[in-house]
Amino acid sequence: MGLPTFTVVGLPDAACREARDRVRAALLSSGVNWPPGRITVNLAPSGIRKEGPGLDLAIAMGVLVADEQLSAESLADTAFLAELGLDGRLRAVPGVLPQVRCLNTAKVVVAPESAAEAALAKGPVIRSPATLSELISAIRGEEAWPDPPEPGSANPLDEIADLADVRGQHMARLGLEVAAAGGHHLLMIGPPGAGKTMLARRLPGLLPPLDEATAIEATMVHSAVGLNLPSSGLIRRAPWQAPHHSASMIALVGGGSRMLRPGAISCAHGGVLFLDEMGEFGPQALDALRQPLEEGVIRVNRAAAVASFPARFLLVGAMNPCPCGELGQPGMCRCTPLARLRYARRLSGPLLDRFDLRIHVGRPEVSDLFDAPPGESSAEVRARVDRVRVVARDRGVASNSELPDDALEEFAPLDPEAKGLFSNAIADGRLTARGFQRVRRVALTMADLAGQEPPLTGGIVAQALFMRTEPVTVAHDPWSLANAR
Repeated sequence: MGLPTFTVVGLPDAACREARDRVRAALLSSGVNWPPGRITVNLAPSGIRKEGPGLDLAIAMGVLVADEQLSAESLADTAFLAELGLDGRLRAVPGVLPQVRCLNTAKVVVAPESAAEAALAKGPVIRSPATLSELISAIRGEEAWPDPPEPGSANPLDEIADLADVRGQHMARLGLEVAAAGGHHLLMIGPPGAGKTMLARRLPGLLPPLDEATAIEATMVHSAVGLNLPSSGLIRRAPWQAPHHSASMIALVGGGSRMLRPGAISCAHGGVLFLDEMGEFGPQALDALRQPLEEGVIRVNRAAAVASFPARFLLVGAMNPCPCGELGQPGMCRCTPLARLRYARRLSGPLLDRFDLRIHVGRPEVSDLFDAPPGESSAEVRARVDRVRVVARDRGVASNSELPDDALEEFAPLDPEAKGLFSNAIADGRLTARGFQRVRRVALTMADLAGQEPPLTGGIVAQALFMRTEPVTVAHDPWSLANAR
């Protein structure tokens, strides 16, 4: 038998290696005899690094079976996913939902806090005893399996700030509505204190609840990263992610040296990725967004592994017109022309071309702040957004921004005036070929909001063009060149 030892092999990390102490303390606290002698736990396959405390419960069950305190038949076709406390309590671990979906077993034992999440897999029977002693008694048939905790309700929309709080900013409010209705990416440029962040934070309240497939994907990503989930286990409300401008490229798109993890764009899957002070983000990190913006998925390639994460999100950017933020205010801007041009170039042309809407957000008028009545509430705007989304689903897509180019000929034909406006914009270099299709989708969304049937009219197209190529301040401003791409 050898001297009493407990060894964990198979490339465990520090948290996984410490399971030997947690498992021993949990078994002794649960009134179970600790087997004397030499115990070696092999985590196969040995070539893959094991991370985290999620194997604690499985190791404890393996020790009891090896010591013949439990029969192997009683644990047949059962998986165990939980951390063990020193007092024998079962604790939740990250990534329960994706792990349960990958298992091919009839039963899975998880901590009570993970029961609602694990049940979303809709496959194995979920057992959720609170303690190790309850689990052992149920396996031995001495007591019945405890009932799983009642699932909570989904997170309500009432927690999101209301759009009625925004005074003035009529063009920016319209931009939010069009972005929500059609899934169009939005860039807001304006001086500090104009309300760009306030507007962006109200965008999730305009978006419809996630469909079943997207909700499952978003929940799996949040679970794998270790973010908090609603009490119901399933994320129904559009997620919101607002990383700091110091975030690295890996923090944004995902990756890592040993274990590949989803980034902020995957955590925003189905919802909104808000980049405040967008001009302060690293150019390499911003340009890494271009591929997932087009494909809705991010492929992370490393020497040791390759992974694909869902990343279909609505990108909203906010930035100042210049480093000091006062460009356009008479006598206020302290920036040199070179500093302004350098700041404007922080967003590359290909990335800027992917913003369907580019809105100038000026400081509100005094009359808007004190005398203007409240604007429409989020519920009123969301009702129109929902109607447009229903129309998009009838076209076979979740939103108009996902319509393929060939479908635009069917659903968004142009009248002669609209064709002329597009021809002039492309000939003048104000619009690229990709930008032409994007503006066409925006015009279709605006027509749906207005209840207009095809073909797209010149008035709708002119408004869509204006919302993409509107000059930010004055003609000699370098942003006027950037916005004309």
